[in-house]
Amino acid sequence: MAEIANNNSDLIKIEDEQTLTEDGEPLRAQIVIKRIRAKGRIDKYLQGRFSRFSRSAIQKLIKEGTITVNGKIVKPSYEILPGDTIDLLLPPQRDKEIIPEPIPLDILYEDRYLVIVNKPANMVVHPARGYQSGTMVNALAYYCQNLSLGDDPVRPGVVHRLDKDTTGVIIFAKDDEAHWRLALQFERRRIHKEYLAIVEGIIELDSDRIDAPIGVHPQIRSKYSVRDIIGRPAVTVYRVIERLKNFTFVKLQPETGRTHQLRVHMSYIKHPIVGDTMYGARKITVGELFGSDDKTPIINRFALHAHRIEFRHPITGKPMEIEAPLPEDFNNLLEILRKHKAQRK
Repeated sequence: MAEIANNNSDLIKIEDEQTLTEDGEPLRAQIVIKRIRAKGRIDKYLQGRFSRFSRSAIQKLIKEGTITVNGKIVKPSYEILPGDTIDLLLPPQRDKEIIPEPIPLDILYEDRYLVIVNKPANMVVHPARGYQSGTMVNALAYYCQNLSLGDDPVRPGVVHRLDKDTTGVIIFAKDDEAHWRLALQFERRRIHKEYLAIVEGIIELDSDRIDAPIGVHPQIRSKYSVRDIIGRPAVTVYRVIERLKNFTFVKLQPETGRTHQLRVHMSYIKHPIVGDTMYGARKITVGELFGSDDKTPIINRFALHAHRIEFRHPITGKPMEIEAPLPEDFNNLLEILRKHKAQRK
């Protein structure tokens, strides 16, 4: 890391001689606190050091565990002390312009406050590094006359996310009041989500609760892992739907909302989601199952689908339950695995 002393005499170390405003890669930095400050809350201090981030954005990063103090997760109100070492992984600065694009959307529900979409595979939710177009937000900017502003100009309407290759139900807010009321339901864990997945191996228990904290992977920036000491609390309940030959069809219900949570947890119990090569799974081929030379993958992504979401309408208070049907590639994989099991009896 390159060392830069700032005007408060603290030592800021920037990995690979990056600058504080660099676009592109996430910024990994470290600050060593040298002197006492009055009212030295960490969120206020960091907002002053990294002014392109709002205080609320800094607070969110602290809560997500991408900003730690002395190797531990702290609260945004933490009072920094001399000798503290603050480690940061900050997202790159992004283009604030959203370009509307006429991309087809599968609308599951819509009113003047919400639009709920069946997300396809291979589609990013909002613009990010490497994906400035072709996202769901680009599509919704064309489809909707208005979306909520939220606290990030490149994420209008976004109240939660799905990974690029995860399919299924996702909610967007059209109205600022609807946005913050939905966000509050997520924060208070009053929104219930159910996913369907196919995992490697035979899960012995019919159901179980995985309680394992999750944090940023210590070596690989784009990954997450179970981190017993510095991880954020993360809980997933799984239930077996069907046992196949060397695979299991499961229902997953996250009680928390950590990034990559379901993928990390299933890998942690040695049953990674089929096709999730980032977390230890492999791509399943036709030849592997039926003893041929056919190396065609049965599914070109990981087999995870956001099947159902239950919440209260943020304005009317009406209970809502929205489902998305299984996509064709997931159904195809499931049927092939069932045929494989029947042949091996």
